Amino acid sequence: MIRIIGLTAFALTAFAFNSILCRLALRTGEIDAASFTLVRLVSGAIALIAISYFFSSRSNSKGRGNWFSAFFLFAYAICFSFAYLGLTAGTGALVLFGSVQLTMIGFAIFRGERPSALEWLGLAVAIGGLVYLVLPGLAAPPLVNALLMAAAGIAWGFYTLRGKGSGDPLADTTGNFVRSVPMIVLAAIPFFSRFHLSNRGVLLAVLSGAFTSGIGYAVWYAALKHHTATRAAVLQLSVPVIAAAIGVWFLSETADVRLIIAGVLILGGIGLTIFGRRG
Repeated sequence: MIRIIGLTAFALTAFAFNSILCRLALRTGEIDAASFTLVRLVSGAIALIAISYFFSSRSNSKGRGNWFSAFFLFAYAICFSFAYLGLTAGTGALVLFGSVQLTMIGFAIFRGERPSALEWLGLAVAIGGLVYLVLPGLAAPPLVNALLMAAAGIAWGFYTLRGKGSGDPLADTTGNFVRSVPMIVLAAIPFFSRFHLSNRGVLLAVLSGAFTSGIGYAVWYAALKHHTATRAAVLQLSVPVIAAAIGVWFLSETADVRLIIAGVLILGGIGLTIFGRRG
């Protein structure tokens, strides 16, 4: 149980840091969205190949993964980057995680998973806390950017669902990242003339790709086999709370009563969902 909690907490914290790094890079103009996504996926692939070489016991580790999962990874990454060019952090979080919830829970119900009453209650409380967290700062989002973030959430939801059956999380994540590289290279070609890279922007993209994405996603795949789709979906609602807490420390942002109340609601809802799971 301690191992499962550790893996899950590490992965969710990595997701939160990934959001912080993306905001730092794009919102300050350190790098453009296409370049950030390209560097992120390439550096993630390189880091995972190196890690697999030293730590994977399977000779075919670089050949695992599949093109469908790689496409969902690529789609999430590029839509996420471009969406945040026109969305506030609060609006983006609501659209992204709302899309993840609808995708994962809807698919789980379609496949026959039936959440218990406590799980439904926990989901409602957690979503309510997330809405309360971002609602005061919501603005009417540009339609294109909102649709891009919704697409990112759908893609991430399916990427997560496909990882539940992974027998070798490190090898599968490595293969998915390697397969995503030609996709992002082709997608970045039309934006080549608008590439803008600074040393700090590239560093942030590499950190995002190698650590908070590559390693974080491999750990998430390892944790997924221990969670139902419903629980995995609700657990990810903690990411905005973790990101906000990191922002207080890392970006010198202030914590107010709204943040504390929203955090209690979201984490309380997650607790209800975990303990409400059917035996």
